[in-house]
Amino acid sequence: MKKYNKVSPELLAELEAALGKENVQTEPEVLDRYKTDEETDPKMFHLPEAVVRPASAEETAAVVKLCNKYDVPITVRGGGTSLADGAIPVCGGLVLLTERMNKILEMNTDGLYMIAEAGVRTVDIQKKANEAGYLYAGDPCSAESCLIGGNLATNAGGNKAVRYGVTRNQVYSLEVVTPTGEIVEVGSRLKKCSTGYCMEQLIMGSEGTLGIITKATLKLLPLPPYRLDLLAIFDDPAKALDMVPLIAKAGINPTSIEYMDNSYVRGTSEYIEFKDPPYKENGIYVIVTLETFNEDELDMKMEQLSSLCEEAGAIDVLEADDRIWAMRRNCQESVRLISLISLTDDVVVPVDKIADTIKYIMKIGEKYPFPVPAKINAHIGDGNLHIVLCKGELSDKEWEENVHAFHEEVYEYAYAQGGRLAGEHGIGAKKLGYMAEFTPAAELDLMKKIKLAWDPKLILNPGKIFEC
Repeated sequence: MKKYNKVSPELLAELEAALGKENVQTEPEVLDRYKTDEETDPKMFHLPEAVVRPASAEETAAVVKLCNKYDVPITVRGGGTSLADGAIPVCGGLVLLTERMNKILEMNTDGLYMIAEAGVRTVDIQKKANEAGYLYAGDPCSAESCLIGGNLATNAGGNKAVRYGVTRNQVYSLEVVTPTGEIVEVGSRLKKCSTGYCMEQLIMGSEGTLGIITKATLKLLPLPPYRLDLLAIFDDPAKALDMVPLIAKAGINPTSIEYMDNSYVRGTSEYIEFKDPPYKENGIYVIVTLETFNEDELDMKMEQLSSLCEEAGAIDVLEADDRIWAMRRNCQESVRLISLISLTDDVVVPVDKIADTIKYIMKIGEKYPFPVPAKINAHIGDGNLHIVLCKGELSDKEWEENVHAFHEEVYEYAYAQGGRLAGEHGIGAKKLGYMAEFTPAAELDLMKKIKLAWDPKLILNPGKIFEC
């Protein structure tokens, strides 16, 4: 990996001149705050040398130009909710916060779009759209704490991807600061476009390695007035998983289909202190959301879905209230009740392979010495599953060896099904080695050539996705 220069007094002085002294921080307590994101393993922590807080694309561009001048790396950080070590400054240098770029600049209900800066919370974008009777369909589980710029940089998925797609499907255009400090607009507010390369789609999902997103024009949709969240409780994971193709073939078109294994049902209910009905000690949860513009259509689909669940072997089918969604949204946090150090994985396979993949992971997980064999929650309607491994009392050596062996089995199986390493969390620093191992050589080489062409000094988010 490239060696960079340290942050010098000269660089700090120029940064303070560009941003204001109060927006360039080097105090030890501040640096310590940004040594990690959602990563809990201290061995993965890295201290930045300075933290900067630009308030605009122009100030961001000034920072990037200075870092090119002094050969110092930049790690961009939104809400710090990355589960792939994406916001950890693994090469030191600067952490650039987007939190001051926090305005919703325009809400246009005639054109069905919203313009927001990168530091706006995703939940605030959702609420602003909803209050006007519209929908912003991006819906990651961390919506209350993540920022829209981070969603864009990682191409975040979330609960509504079955019907509406992921973050990249909700965007018209981006304002981006390039790795050399130019400000560019990519994309356009068009229904279709065949004019050169699709630059905005390349930048989204590049995890801050190809540019710093400072503003986005987001798509809005009419908000369906009728909604139902249905909870199907199973006592056999195979029956729960085998229900997915039945829903797909029935033409119900759900907004989401979420899966929680029994360890998550028990763990999250304890975490949010919810043990009242419909909680079942041996339950496996499938949550299905239906949205329509017609009440009769909702009733018809609800009856059809209820019948499918019962035929698949559900032991109970009922309407899910906010407590059930609180359980689903707190899956990650609940893991801390079991282990201070854990690893959350993110694997995606074709939708028709999701059931077999989860069954395979459950089977191989039993032979590993983790406190819980493998905790699984999944967006089973779009083929994306999350596996959590807990360290518990394992030694560092036992932990690392078993995690690696487990991943080798899981990733090999996923790729054999046509899957990939990540559906929504990204590669970050966490999967750097696996990216090199499982990505076809020609494809990886093309990615590296693009990175080097755009960022010749490798200034932006080095140590993420792959090594150049």
